Amino acid sequence: MRAAILVNGVPASGKSTVARLIAAETASPLLTLDTIKEAFFNHLGTGDRFYNRTLGRASYEAVFALIADFPDGVTAVIDAWFGFQPIETLERHIARAGLGQIVELWCHAPPAIIGARYLARVSERPAGHLGAGYVPELIELASRAGPTGRFPVIDVDTSDPRATAGLVVRVRDALRRPSN
Repeated sequence: MRAAILVNGVPASGKSTVARLIAAETASPLLTLDTIKEAFFNHLGTGDRFYNRTLGRASYEAVFALIADFPDGVTAVIDAWFGFQPIETLERHIARAGLGQIVELWCHAPPAIIGARYLARVSERPAGHLGAGYVPELIELASRAGPTGRFPVIDVDTSDPRATAGLVVRVRDALRRPSN
């Protein structure tokens, strides 16, 4: 059976930074939705918001399809916003990937900080991602978003510089606990 650390949060919530830290500290493979989606952008081109979301759904499925081929005993770190698809879609992907033990890291910050982070990196992101016009919607989304509610959750306030202190130990402890 494989395990997963779901690093969840809205765009610009700090999840990629947290995911890279966890993957490095645990020597776990890191799969990010954006890495796959950006490869699709490079080969299939960019388009409107519907096209962006379509490639996002394909990337989401690809992440779990890759994990299904990992050997038993591997723990994957998955960096994605798990709230952009129905929870049933996530549950189907988890079942197909053969994931048994799962812990969720809920990455968040005050909505204004998330909006400022997103805006600051718009010019640096590859073509295909939503632009500065998305910021008001993202701020509203950040004000109401939350973890999936399906797995043990470790809260990570990425606006607090101390948020990652002891995080790897907490993740390892959560993965040792029996699944429900």
